[in-house]
Amino acid sequence: MSTKPMPRPRALLADDEPHLLRVLQDRLHELWPELEIVATAQHGLAAAEQIGRLQPDIAFLDIQMPGLTGLEVAQGIEGATRVVFVTAYDEHALSAFEHEAVDYVLKPVRAERLQLTVDRLRRALANPPGAPLLADEARGAPVPSLPDAAQLAKVLAQLLPRATSAQTMLRHLRASQGSSTHIIPVEDILYLQSDEKYTLVRTAAHEYLIRSSILELASQLDPQRFWQVNRGILINVDHLLSARRDDNARLLLRMRGHERELPVSRAYVHLFKAM
Repeated sequence: MSTKPMPRPRALLADDEPHLLRVLQDRLHELWPELEIVATAQHGLAAAEQIGRLQPDIAFLDIQMPGLTGLEVAQGIEGATRVVFVTAYDEHALSAFEHEAVDYVLKPVRAERLQLTVDRLRRALANPPGAPLLADEARGAPVPSLPDAAQLAKVLAQLLPRATSAQTMLRHLRASQGSSTHIIPVEDILYLQSDEKYTLVRTAAHEYLIRSSILELASQLDPQRFWQVNRGILINVDHLLSARRDDNARLLLRMRGHERELPVSRAYVHLFKAM
């Protein structure tokens, strides 16, 4: 008597950083060849839409994504999709994951840690809710069949307020040039300058144009690091080299690795009085 082959497990991967998304995808292919990756997403709203439409068995969700965070995407899941968070959270938040048996993978993704997650997922998918717990050899602890909706709701209730109160600032900007997309770490940025419909992003080595406005960027960048010095310019004070007055008493700033001087308007001169 022939038996039907078990259906391949299906997964969605969501991360707003294309490089990290590719790394996760490649490592899952290596560690779990039978896993079918049915979709990838770089935006929380797209992840939520695809989970609702495709109903994958597993969703690997980056916690910090534009549109919706991974926590918010997980909160809206109505089907049986299991959730694995991809996170750079601190140990206090991770303890909440551990306590409720919600699995997570830390960034940068390491093959050894991802293997533990793959093993847990394989066991969980093979054991329906209510089945006896299996042993996790790596931790010496029982492995649950993965959290049910109530457990997931409980851990999200702990973590969502924390994520909201500590809203993550932008870690990088993306700039497209032709067929290439450049990832610009915010710590490399010397200054940003409004340029009609675009914003010029200047690093020590390059300059890029992006579509986001100065006003939009100012609300998403760390205000302790990025200061507005006139209507159209934000500087990264970590790269501030010097300030001087010209013959007209205007305050001019010089950034490390860049020769151009940036003018400070009168409304922002007070920021530099203590320097």
